[in-house]
Amino acid sequence: MRLADLITAPAFPGILTGDAGTAISALTADSRAVRPGTLFAALPGVKMDGHSYIPAALAAGASALLVKADWDGEAPVPVIRSAEPRLALAWMAAAFHSAMPAHIAAVTGTNGKTSTAVFFRQIWGQLGQRAASIGTLGLTGPDFETYEGLTTPDPVTLHRYLAEAAGQGCAYTCMEASSHGLDQFRLDAVPVEAAAFTNLTRDHLDYHKTVEAYFAAKAGLFTRVLKAGGIAVLNADIPEFPTLKRLTEEAGRRVWSFGRNGTTLRLTDRSIHTGGQTLSLEVMGVTHTVDLPLVGEFQAMNALTALGLVLATGGAPAAAVDALNHLTGVPGRLEKAGQRRNGASVYVDYSHTPDSLINVLTAVRPHASGRVIVVFGCGGDRDPGKRPLMGEAAARYADVQILTDDNPRSEDPATIRAAARPGCPDAIEIGDRRAAIFAAVDMLQEGDVLVIAGKGHEDGQIVGTVTLPFDDRLVARDALNQMEGPE
Repeated sequence: MRLADLITAPAFPGILTGDAGTAISALTADSRAVRPGTLFAALPGVKMDGHSYIPAALAAGASALLVKADWDGEAPVPVIRSAEPRLALAWMAAAFHSAMPAHIAAVTGTNGKTSTAVFFRQIWGQLGQRAASIGTLGLTGPDFETYEGLTTPDPVTLHRYLAEAAGQGCAYTCMEASSHGLDQFRLDAVPVEAAAFTNLTRDHLDYHKTVEAYFAAKAGLFTRVLKAGGIAVLNADIPEFPTLKRLTEEAGRRVWSFGRNGTTLRLTDRSIHTGGQTLSLEVMGVTHTVDLPLVGEFQAMNALTALGLVLATGGAPAAAVDALNHLTGVPGRLEKAGQRRNGASVYVDYSHTPDSLINVLTAVRPHASGRVIVVFGCGGDRDPGKRPLMGEAAARYADVQILTDDNPRSEDPATIRAAARPGCPDAIEIGDRRAAIFAAVDMLQEGDVLVIAGKGHEDGQIVGTVTLPFDDRLVARDALNQMEGPE
């Protein structure tokens, strides 16, 4: 592809100096991935500046550069200067990987993004359409998957995913939109026709610094990324709803609301049973009853969010609502890892914020005739202010708390645990996560429910700069097998 073909978007945010006919065979922001024919994007970062790697990229054969507008260097290859190089890269990635599904939805919020995206894919599958989801679990379709481990991947990977989904015959795709991805313009060249907002609780303040900035980043999905005239599916039960509704409508987008206070999709009643929950819904004015085979009110809300996105991308209401009866759980999201012979159950969940931990512990409480036990920790190199709040959530909503290590990263694990300790002064502290899980499984009595929180689907634990193999689900099953033998 010629360099000129990458910068044809209307109002492309950059100026080219050099030969527009230069052939480009790849795009990357990683100098280690540069080969002859590659355009290297020198992006400013939180910890490192990509401009420092320009010499390495040129030495590796870079055929063109994308740099900040004020870069004062020189290069023997064409250079694109941009005031917003991340935005420019997003538009170039869209041009380079031009194929994409006909209908694209996106979901943002602190919690529920993964489940919503997966449920969107499942509902469209029930309607007889091939659909894909993109996010924390990678790119997943009805019979294919690619995993690279970011909620919202870089724009080059994102558009490669979209092209792959289209190539696999998926006309419908739902993406998770992280606050980082929105703040860094990763989604800006994606034609999103429907977007949803789940909720907002404290998270990622190590990056955004304030809750206001965190909310503003997420609001950009509706005021900037969502196509003009597109449909925003907003949670009417959260405090941010009036503000987000106003911002969205002022930006020329339509608003649908969901939840107990929703008008488009309204949850009018909910009752739990052994296999899940029965929901009474009003969908576009029509009453429905759904037997949702999932545990927890938060999962009912995630299902409503996905239903709204499916309807906003053209799904038939009655058939889409009926599909909720057939949803299956998402890996690492209140996933049952097994149970003891006395009937005590073990669940693994990705909850790593105070609000999500409360949601999960509240969800399992009705299913415990005995105690609710939780194993939890806090991530290193992340917002330290939420650590005592995690402890408080565990202490308030679980009968027994075991405080352990999550992904300590570069921080001292004992220091992280000490920061969570004020919120749960009576917690049992076992730093070794495997030992903590074994101890929790060992103490399970009849009627107890154990939740292992924080890592969900992850198959590694980050200690320092090394990712060690570790999967909560496998460790829990190992503990069950060692204590009672395979069932």
